[in-house]
Amino acid sequence: MDAFDPISPNWTIAATHAFNFCCPSCKLSPSSAKQVWVNRRSPVYTENQRKKWQEFYHCECGTAWWGWSNERAPSEFAGRNIGNIDDDMPPDNFFL
Repeated sequence: MDAFDPISPNWTIAATHAFNFCCPSCKLSPSSAKQVWVNRRSPVYTENQRKKWQEFYHCECGTAWWGWSNERAPSEFAGRNIGNIDDDMPPDNFFL
C-alpha cells in the first residue's frame, strides 16, 4: 500500500483523532504503525495560510487513528546544523 495513494484504504474508516499524535490505545508513536496513509487530496489551510493534512496510522495493536500533520512532534533532524558542504571537500590544490 502506498501512503500517497489517492484512494483511502478501508482501515481509515474507523480511525479516531488522536490528540497526542500517538496511538490512543497503546500510546505507540507513528513510527511503529504497520500502515500509513496521508490524505493529500483535502488539505486544510491554517490561520497563517499553511497547509496541513490528515495523516492516518494503523497501529501494530490494530487501532486506526489520525492526526493533523502540524500536530506531529518536531523531527529529531529539524534544526540540525549540517555544516557547509565545502567542509568535506579537499582543498582546491589537492589534485594538482
